[in-house]
Amino acid sequence: MIRVLIADDHHVVRRGLLFFLKTQKDIEVVGEAKNGLEAVELVEQLSPDIVLMDLVMPEMDGIQATKKIKRIGRILKY
Repeated sequence: MIRVLIADDHHVVRRGLLFFLKTQKDIEVVGEAKNGLEAVELVEQLSPDIVLMDLVMPEMDGIQATKKIKRIGRILKY
């Protein structure tokens, strides 16, 4: 099972991705973040295999969040 975290500030986008990913047999969405800061915190808590990250978000953008997450070292794909 591939564990996925969705990070996007748009609720509709998160819902759409969640809807699609739920149809995939080998994927489990373990969490959702509405900004980069929340994404970093959830990665530390949930240890997903993959993060689907929006680039433009409030509080911390996707690029900054990805750099911080890379330092954590728990993600399979960047």
